[in-house]
Amino acid sequence: MNKNVYEGIHPKVRLKHFSKKEKDIIKNLSNEFYVTNGGTEIKLGYNSKYKYFIIKPTDEYVEMFNIEREIVVIFSPYESFEPRTLDAINYVYKKFERHRLEKICSIIISKDTRVEYKIQDIIKNDKESQILIPFSYKELLNINNPYFMKNRFKKHFYTRDLFAFESPLKKDIYFFGRNDMVYNIANRHKSKENSGLFGLRKTGKTSVIFGIMRTLEKMDEKFVFIDCQSPAFHKRRWNKALFFIISEIIRQNKLNINLIKEDKYTEENAPLIFEKQLKTINKKLNNNILLIFDEIENITFNISPTKHWANELDFIYFWQTLRSLFQKTSLFTYLIVGTNPKCIETSSIQGFDNPIYNQIPYQYISGFDVSETKEMVSKLGSIMGLFFNDIIYAKLTEDFGGHPFLIRHVCSLINKISPSKRPTKIDKSVYREAKRKFNEEYSNYINMILEVLKEFYGDEYEILKLLAIEDYDSFYQHVNTSTDYVNHLLGYNIISRNNNNYTFQIETVKKHLCKKQKYKRLNLSQSEMLQEISNRRNEVEPKIRKIIRTQLMANYGVDEAKKIILKIMGKSRKKNHENLSYSDLFNPRKSKIYFNDLKKVILKEWKVFKNIFSKGKQDFERIMEAINLYRNDAHAKKITQNEMRYFRMCIEVIETDLNNFL
Repeated sequence: MNKNVYEGIHPKVRLKHFSKKEKDIIKNLSNEFYVTNGGTEIKLGYNSKYKYFIIKPTDEYVEMFNIEREIVVIFSPYESFEPRTLDAINYVYKKFERHRLEKICSIIISKDTRVEYKIQDIIKNDKESQILIPFSYKELLNINNPYFMKNRFKKHFYTRDLFAFESPLKKDIYFFGRNDMVYNIANRHKSKENSGLFGLRKTGKTSVIFGIMRTLEKMDEKFVFIDCQSPAFHKRRWNKALFFIISEIIRQNKLNINLIKEDKYTEENAPLIFEKQLKTINKKLNNNILLIFDEIENITFNISPTKHWANELDFIYFWQTLRSLFQKTSLFTYLIVGTNPKCIETSSIQGFDNPIYNQIPYQYISGFDVSETKEMVSKLGSIMGLFFNDIIYAKLTEDFGGHPFLIRHVCSLINKISPSKRPTKIDKSVYREAKRKFNEEYSNYINMILEVLKEFYGDEYEILKLLAIEDYDSFYQHVNTSTDYVNHLLGYNIISRNNNNYTFQIETVKKHLCKKQKYKRLNLSQSEMLQEISNRRNEVEPKIRKIIRTQLMANYGVDEAKKIILKIMGKSRKKNHENLSYSDLFNPRKSKIYFNDLKKVILKEWKVFKNIFSKGKQDFERIMEAINLYRNDAHAKKITQNEMRYFRMCIEVIETDLNNFL
């Protein structure tokens, strides 16, 4: 943290190129900040001129907003503010690339009195925008409120949710962690080595790709990004896909090269033309190029959405071409990115050798450790006026496995439930409430992450469920047979292994699976078995009541349906229920219809209900009797494990039938 930074202007700062009003504004700003650089005039295009200067936040601003580096301030001397002003900010950042400028925020001072509203519109359309603090000339020339400037900072820092990112991060402003991974892959390209990167959905793979591309640009290295998910690519046959790559290299690198027409890329000639065009490109760029294939599953055998990649030999021919040319020349390297490493883990395809089997070193994208979680959460949080207790960083990492997407969304919930008055402290109680809301409202995110396992690795998904419900005997029986059952679970960082002991890396995933598998646990105590029986009976009974009420009424009308219900009651109960409405007969607060009564009604009117329940009449009767037998009442006998298994088998039949119908 900066120490002893006070307001003022550095003695060496020269302000001659500013107008009188601009000098007055700078002096007013120097009452809150320390002006360190007077800057120069910037010319953009033919007519646009801007001036800038640089300020350093004082200790008070450092403490309130966690901004320690120097801030760029731009004058926009036009009556109407235009977005091109942001180009002037980018110009200053490039000019001071090696200088310690604050990338999180900049200040814009415009003659346009509506500049604040226009800035807000820009931010709406660019979620990754810097925090832009807007002022008009008029505001800064007539400051009457001593808290005016701090309040403007608070408004634009504390009201924006910097955790709420859904899309991949294209800029480095809010990109945290994984820099080692980015530089490692970039340097592998420089060393003429290929790479692979895999991970579950929403683990930040595409954000890492953008980080690699930014790094390569700084290294003056060349690349092309191929989105294999685009039908423009995966709908093409392998030979025309080679044409697409060349056309994208030329387009993305803005090269003035004649593109050989696509119809020349026949199956026989495509590899030769591809090589010829790459050599021309190499001479033009004076450098080799990194081919980045994102969402590689879309051109992978068996799993591509397009038939010729999934079921024919396009994958073989495509990678035979790239691998052969890579070995023959040094024109390019490639990086393959996706959720499923099947394309390099499978040795043969339809009886042919896989050209890239074990040929591409790959890694799984890792979760954040505690220090990386702290770096991201503390930086973004403090900008929003949220200051986290240190223990929260460890809890976030443990509960969400260092998964940045999940961590951001929990922190976004923390922001929503925290007091609007900022800054504020975030303690364990706030975190617990946010985690509870996340588990209740955002289980779809966990489902989305696990979808890869369910889709591609069904056996491993089943093994994971065994570990979640602590059925260790079954889990280790499979794992001891073959470690293939857990290879991808370990790679995806869902579980970890220590001395052959396996534990969940993402605690939230365990709880999510436990909730879905809550009635699969084995070796329950007597109280746990009785509790499960009671819970499951209580869950199905209202649904059965609803089905009986609606189906009888639909088939017989209200009066006849009411007679059917009363007939299954004894004389005393019938007398007590005759004056109730048909609807109230099914209200447990007003009526005494028992679980066994429901069974009797369905059996008596089987023709009405037979298409709802999957079993025949006799099997249905047997199942309902079993469910009713082990009810949780004062007379319940001791239940054996075999009886519990039989109860579960019976109740699952009814639960499935009810869920399918309702």
